[in-house]
Amino acid sequence: MNISSKTPVTLLGLGDMGTALARAWLAAEHPLTVWNRTPEKTGPLREEGARTAATPAEAVASATGPVVLCLLDDASVGEVLDGTDLNGKDVVNLTTGTPAQARLRARWAEERGARFLDGGIMAVPPMIGRPGTGGYVFYSGDRELFERHRGVLEAPAGAEFVGEDPGHAALHDIALLSAMTGMFAGITHAFALVRPEKNLDRTRFAALLAEWLGAMAGTAHDMAAQLVGGDYTEGVTSNLAMMTAANDAFLATAEEQSVDPRLLVPYMELMSRRVAQGHGDEGLAGTVALLGGE
Repeated sequence: MNISSKTPVTLLGLGDMGTALARAWLAAEHPLTVWNRTPEKTGPLREEGARTAATPAEAVASATGPVVLCLLDDASVGEVLDGTDLNGKDVVNLTTGTPAQARLRARWAEERGARFLDGGIMAVPPMIGRPGTGGYVFYSGDRELFERHRGVLEAPAGAEFVGEDPGHAALHDIALLSAMTGMFAGITHAFALVRPEKNLDRTRFAALLAEWLGAMAGTAHDMAAQLVGGDYTEGVTSNLAMMTAANDAFLATAEEQSVDPRLLVPYMELMSRRVAQGHGDEGLAGTVALLGGE
């Protein structure tokens, strides 16, 4: 019998993401034990070579490698592991949560004798186990634990360690997803503006929009430099006063095209507040300060 020399993995939770992770570890020939609240979901993976456990306690007790959690939310983590002996176990939590929840969960695990890593998955299930798709996972917490299991963690997607503070993976995850949500809002507004125009080529417009957003993404580096240096006017070419003056045209166009401007107005109001405070010569970094309470 061919016995794999690779690190075994125990996985609790077989939603779409958990199932994708499971198949990636099986493809990489890691011995895999799985558990799911709905046992029927373990059947296909058992046929593909995974061992199934009847309970979380059984799965964890047999674990000699990392115990990976990919559950609905932080409360589910506590419920699933309630009464389970975690002493001496390596716990890797890939359940979406907040930075504060990750820090509390790290202390919770340590009080039970476990080592702990929190993770934030920057991918959708089809990207898992497919190199070159751009998917990766943020990890934070026990650095030695990350290095010990790096090979396991890199099998489904890239692994990026972002600090020993257990909350930093979740913080990076939510911060990047928040930026993505804002981008989606802008894309939605843009398409709403052009939608009434019957003779406008949406496909061509989409290409222009994607190219423009890609070109503007580099402003993140400029903003970071201003935030680090503390001078929000450094290197500014389009200041807040100039951008705020253009907002009237944005709103007028939205009205002409019968588009609700609610996706843009809150940020426009933030810009105007910063200008009213006497910071019209700044770049957008000033609005970060305003959001942070300055």
